[in-house]
Amino acid sequence: MAEHILRRELRKHGIEEHHVRVTSAGIAPYARDGALVSLDTRLALREEGIHLEEEATSTDLKRHPEMLAEAELVIAMTEQQARDLLAKFPVSNPERVHTLRSFTGGAGDIEDPFEKGDVVFAECREEIKRLIPVLIERIFEE
Repeated sequence: MAEHILRRELRKHGIEEHHVRVTSAGIAPYARDGALVSLDTRLALREEGIHLEEEATSTDLKRHPEMLAEAELVIAMTEQQARDLLAKFPVSNPERVHTLRSFTGGAGDIEDPFEKGDVVFAECREEIKRLIPVLIERIFEE
């Protein structure tokens, strides 16, 4: 969800995709490269006017570790995800890895809503929506 909400907000700020590349990859044990984006994710985004193509798929970071090597900034949803990233993947500069809340000046996690129902997905989406403008401001404050 964060990937698509961030892309939308960047477009609203007039920041074209060739200036900022936003990608997302799962690190959970159940992450699968090429798996269809979950219906819960699609519905939560659709309520925001973000419509994913039917063939939209997920990316498994275990199969694409080069994504981390190419990233200038890595945002995880939970502190455990950030720790797992640093422990399992080659990250040349660990200072580039943050949680969404820590990068935006807060603390704590945005828990994975996987298999927790539409209410939890909506709550997660709303928290991401609240933090994305702060993320954009921090990235482009220079």
